This record gives sequence, C-alpha cells and structure tokens, in this order.
Amino acid sequence: MAKISKLSQSLEDYLEMVHIQCLANKGIAHVKDIAQALSVKMPSVNKAMNELKKLGLVSQEPYTGIVLSPLGKKMAAKILGRHFLLKSFLIRLGVPETIANEDACKMEHILSPETLSCISTFVKGETPEVKED
Repeated sequence: MAKISKLSQSLEDYLEMVHIQCLANKGIAHVKDIAQALSVKMPSVNKAMNELKKLGLVSQEPYTGIVLSPLGKKMAAKILGRHFLLKSFLIRLGVPETIANEDACKMEHILSPETLSCISTFVKGETPEVKED
C-alpha cells in the first residue's frame, strides 16, 4: 500500500462519490453509478478505482461492487464533511442551493484547514478568533 500524502482533486471527487454511493446502497458502490453521478465514462472510473485500490482506500473484487476500507471511509467522510460545511456556508450567504453545491465542490479541494476551521466556527454561530500572522 502506498503512502498517502494528499489526493488529487479528481481522486478526492471519486472517493467522495464512492462514499455517497456506499451510504445509499448498503455499503457498496458500482462503477456505472459513479460514472453516471460524476458524468464520466466507466473506464475513467475504473482507472480511478485502481489508483484508490493502490492507496488502500477501496477494494473491489472482479464483477462486484466497490467498498471503502476503514481509511477510505475516514478520508471520504472528511471530504464529504468539507463539502457540506462549505455548501451550508454559501447557502447562509444567500447563494442558491444548486450553485452553492457546485461551488462547494470546487472549494472543498483548495481551502486550507485554517480557513475551513474559521468557516466552521462562523457557520456554528461562534465568533472566530482573529489570529495575527
């Protein structure tokens, strides 16, 4: 199993979608459903799943569904959590839900942990502590 430093945006999107599909389908995701949800072709999903398998984040036996490893579940839940946080933040700012969802998809991959922490504090209704550089 390879050491995981940081996943690419694309692999994060695939891992997040596997997680969403697993939540909806009794712990199993299918290549066809992932391809449809992400508007990509099935060979692209297969390539991504092979990368995620090498990293020990998913497993898949031939002709069966894809399941998340414990580490895969943890990472995917974290990615999905960032998405929900950002979407709720944008909605709170008055952004329409569909646009907030799309923008959260883009933002979840690029914001620093510090920025996400401040957004989380703000969304919870707390006053963020301003830190000096």
